[in-house]
Amino acid sequence: MTTRRRTLSLALAAGLAPGAVRAQGAAWRPTRPIRLIVPFAPGGSNDIVGRIVAENASQILGQPIVIENRAGAGSMLGAEVAARAAPDGYTLLINSAHSTVPAIVARVPYDSVKDFVGIAIAGFSPYVMVANPNFPVRSIQELVTLLKANPGRYNMATAGIGSGVHVAAELFCSVTDVKVELVHYRGGGPSVAALVAGESQFGAPTMASSLGQVRGGGVRALAVLAEQRSPALPNVPSAVEAGIPRVIVEEFFPILAPAATPAPIVTALGTAFRTAIQQSAAKLNELAGVSPREGFDTPDKVMKVVADGVEQYSSILRAANVPQQ
Repeated sequence: MTTRRRTLSLALAAGLAPGAVRAQGAAWRPTRPIRLIVPFAPGGSNDIVGRIVAENASQILGQPIVIENRAGAGSMLGAEVAARAAPDGYTLLINSAHSTVPAIVARVPYDSVKDFVGIAIAGFSPYVMVANPNFPVRSIQELVTLLKANPGRYNMATAGIGSGVHVAAELFCSVTDVKVELVHYRGGGPSVAALVAGESQFGAPTMASSLGQVRGGGVRALAVLAEQRSPALPNVPSAVEAGIPRVIVEEFFPILAPAATPAPIVTALGTAFRTAIQQSAAKLNELAGVSPREGFDTPDKVMKVVADGVEQYSSILRAANVPQQ
C-alpha cells in the first residue's frame, strides 16, 4: 500500500493522472471500436489495404476496427479529421497520399509530419499505367506518340488533387512532354471505374485499385511504374523496359494517429498492426499487389518514411517543373 501511495504521489506531483500511471504499468487495450479513416472513396488502394489489415488487427486488439471513408480534396479532408481527432487511440488514418499532398498542394490544412505519430506501414506498391481497352494504344511509346499528335484531346484520370496518382500523372506528362486533360476523381476506385467506362482514356492508378480490372480485362496495363516488373503483374513491362525510366512512382501505406497520442497507446497499436500486416502479407500481395517490408517498428521510423517521402516527391516534381497548386 505504501509503495502504491508513493507511486501515486509522485505521479500527481509530476502532473500525471492516475490513469496515466496505470497505462504505463500495463499494455493499453481498447475498450470500444476503433475507426480507421480512409480519406478516399471505397474501392481504392487505401480502402482495400485498410480493410485487409484491419480484419486481423481487430482480432488482435479484441475490438472492431471500423473503416470510415472520408473522401475529398485528394485525401486532405479525411487526413484533417484524423489530425484534429482526440489523441486517445480510437481514431487512426491510412493514407498513401500523405507524403504526396504537401509536395503538390501549396496550402495543406495540417502538417503531414508534425500533426501525426507513426503506427505502422502496411506495405509498398508501384503505380500502373493503364488504358481503356478501346483506346488504340498497346504500349507507352504508342501512347506518347498519340498524345503528342493530339495535344489536350484526351483525358487522364487521377484519384484527386494531391493524390499519388495525381503526382504520377504530372510526372508522366512532364517527362514525356505531352499535354492532356487531367480529370480528378474522388479516389482510386472512382478513377478506375471511369477508365473502365471510357470517361477517361488512360491513367496511372495504384496497383491495388486497378489490379482486379487489369486481370479481368477492364483496363489494359501498359507499364508498371517501377524499375523492375511486379510479381503481381509479371507480364507487364517495367517503366525502364517501357522507355520511361524517369517515371518511377511507388506508393506506401502509413498508418498514423494524432500527434499527441500517449506512447503506451502508440506502442500497443503499433505491435498489433505490425503483427496484422505480417499475417496479411500473402493476401495484400495477391489482392492488392502490396508488399510489406520489415524495419518500420518504431513511430520515428514510420514518420521518417513519411518525411522522406515529402522531400522525395517535392524534389521529383520540382525537377520536372511541376509547380505546387
